[in-house]
Amino acid sequence: MIADPEERIPTTSELAQWCEKLAELADQNHRVIATAESLTAGNLAAELGRATNSGDWYCGGIVAYRKEVKHDVLDVPDGPVVSEAAARAMARSTATLLGADLAVAVTGEAGPETQEDVPPGTVWFGVYDNGSVETLHRVFDGDPEQVLASTIAASVDLLIRHAQAGTGDPDEQTPRPREENP
Repeated sequence: MIADPEERIPTTSELAQWCEKLAELADQNHRVIATAESLTAGNLAAELGRATNSGDWYCGGIVAYRKEVKHDVLDVPDGPVVSEAAARAMARSTATLLGADLAVAVTGEAGPETQEDVPPGTVWFGVYDNGSVETLHRVFDGDPEQVLASTIAASVDLLIRHAQAGTGDPDEQTPRPREENP
């Protein structure tokens, strides 16, 4: 029996299963997926790249760790890069640059010390889906490794939710990562 995913970080095998679910949905719904990563430093791309037929549905990702890359390549506006505006710009620019119809972007601070004026564990997600962008803010508990794992799991969850939209199966449930702190 699997424990409630909101109580802990998913295991590597659980995350692999989620990526396989995403691969299946991307194939079924003809989705082309991309990623933009700061906080996760390419680890999300590595997870997606391990899934079945990833070369058919995952077009790639941009790892924009330095602020200059975010501003110059991904059109992040001046100001903090751990922000809603940054996540939105990263998702939109990555989808455009890589020709994706679905993209997720992550920017945040894992801690224990932060470079921007946000608490450790702060993460902003941007999701580009066929021309529109939505954002999500989370604050994850734990050490930096736990924050990274939670961020990767939440990113895959967001991709699954968007990839399955319109599949005609509203009862299908996807595992959930840990929720943000109040």
